Amino acid sequence: MKEITIAGGGLSGLSLGIALRERGVPVTILEAGGYPRHRVCGEFVCGVSDETLDALGISEMRSLCRRNQESIWVHQQRTILKRKLPRIAWSLSRYEMDDWLQARFVGKGGHLQTHTRAKKEPRPGFVWAAGRCPSKHSPWIGLKCHLRHELTSELEMHLGEGGYVGLVEVEDGWVNICGLFKKNTLLKGRGVELMITYLREIGLGKLADQLQIAEVRPGSFSAVAGFELGQQKEMSDLLVLGDAESMIPPFTGNGMSMAFEAAEQCIDPLVSYAKDGSAWDEVRAEVKLRLNQKFKTRLKTAGLCHPLLLSPTGQNALAGLSAARLLPFQTLFALSH
Repeated sequence: MKEITIAGGGLSGLSLGIALRERGVPVTILEAGGYPRHRVCGEFVCGVSDETLDALGISEMRSLCRRNQESIWVHQQRTILKRKLPRIAWSLSRYEMDDWLQARFVGKGGHLQTHTRAKKEPRPGFVWAAGRCPSKHSPWIGLKCHLRHELTSELEMHLGEGGYVGLVEVEDGWVNICGLFKKNTLLKGRGVELMITYLREIGLGKLADQLQIAEVRPGSFSAVAGFELGQQKEMSDLLVLGDAESMIPPFTGNGMSMAFEAAEQCIDPLVSYAKDGSAWDEVRAEVKLRLNQKFKTRLKTAGLCHPLLLSPTGQNALAGLSAARLLPFQTLFALSH
């Protein structure tokens, strides 16, 4: 039996490791950080099927999550869309979720090495799932924290000029507020203060005022920059999945689902390599094909919608279509999930 080594202990890496261990494959995961920890993330899983979670061996995780389906979209302090999601969205902080997944992986006999940074060394049996591809020219910054806040819906999306923010309740009554903003090096601040500054900059002053007086969960503030959305630059000769393979714009709420779905696409090819000795080049080609077929349409749809959500023109068009009941919400949801 050949061993699989996975670089990156996030959602894709850990769930794939669990699935392979359930099939008797020896797996080592190399993770640069430790557990538990907070990460910039919308922290709700929208669109993943029960079949995918069952295939990965992590369906029990749902018992830890909150169930959400009601959603609202807010533009210039005004609700422009209020709809039920076609599917239940599950919310749980990455602090809790990643920790549960790593314990599950270890409990299944997986070998986890934390605080170990892997090198990009293409070789048979090596999977790269170590997060986003760094980009010096990225225009984006992501900010996140947990706070005590009364929501008006189970899921809230607030649109600003050059950014948007999503809110959802996670565990213990904490609300995750996570935003994507166009980076502005002139804006200053540390921790939650920086989040407040960015909220005011994009016109979400009311939300900024609420955050300023709210109780903030200690240690929950996180920031990330230097990333590109969409299909990532191909890493020659590496089997790549997760954010390192593609990053969908966060307004879809589909990023965490894609991490699990990407892991599922890898199971059979990697089991064939480990147990039957399939050629590694063929395994990589098969995984790449599967990921492209699985995510091509949703990445394209989300990429087309994303610029509209950041501009006043696009936001006004969204508000107008919604008011006239002409917004194809169900269709857009289906295409981007």
